[in-house]
Amino acid sequence: MGDKSLNNLLKWSIENTASGPDGTTNEAPRSTLSPEALAELMGGPSDADLMRDSMAAIVSSDPEITLESKLIAFDNLEQLIESLDNANVLSNLGLWTPLLECLAHDEDEIRLMAAWCIGTAVQNNEPSQERLVALGGVERLVQMSIGKRLPASSSANGDGGDGEKTEETRQQETNNVRRKAVYALSSAVRNYQPAMDVCAAELRRQGEQVGGDGKAIDATDMDAVDVIINGLRERVRST
Repeated sequence: MGDKSLNNLLKWSIENTASGPDGTTNEAPRSTLSPEALAELMGGPSDADLMRDSMAAIVSSDPEITLESKLIAFDNLEQLIESLDNANVLSNLGLWTPLLECLAHDEDEIRLMAAWCIGTAVQNNEPSQERLVALGGVERLVQMSIGKRLPASSSANGDGGDGEKTEETRQQETNNVRRKAVYALSSAVRNYQPAMDVCAAELRRQGEQVGGDGKAIDATDMDAVDVIINGLRERVRST
């Protein structure tokens, strides 16, 4: 437990055990203990522990951990990283790499949840947007958005990959996953120019027409960003 948490815990303990001369408590508690501090006091897991445990379940190769259990773990992770503080410790916990690898998982529901979590983590969150760019996540989301399946790895699947699938199957992404990839991409590029630049460059590399004369798209211009994002959404709807 950190010094700040320890100090808060001590303050809470003192204030909530204050009593009058006759031993009775004369005042209502003057402070409340945060859920995280209370969890530490009771020996429960911290949010960081829960995030690590969720990812461990998601990428586990244990056959007793079912797909349903993995999806529940992913849902828990997504809820945890709705907090900016939790989203920003994904990097410290070493969770960005396995999260991005899940974009290439054999199960489309895992890929969908991975894109959803990424979109939640980077929304209005520049440090997380920066990590996504640094780890090559924007390019992956662009490819998924236009319908390309990412090549699966054994670490993503936890079972040796998708060698049984045909090349054609691997190259096609499902529309449900594509929608979440577009959502994640939308969150990633808004108000963060490096992500917007990578997105535009990757779209052009994939043969897409973006902007005029190769000009940069202003990440702070929501109308300009919407042209790209809505165009990708329309492509998903039309396929």
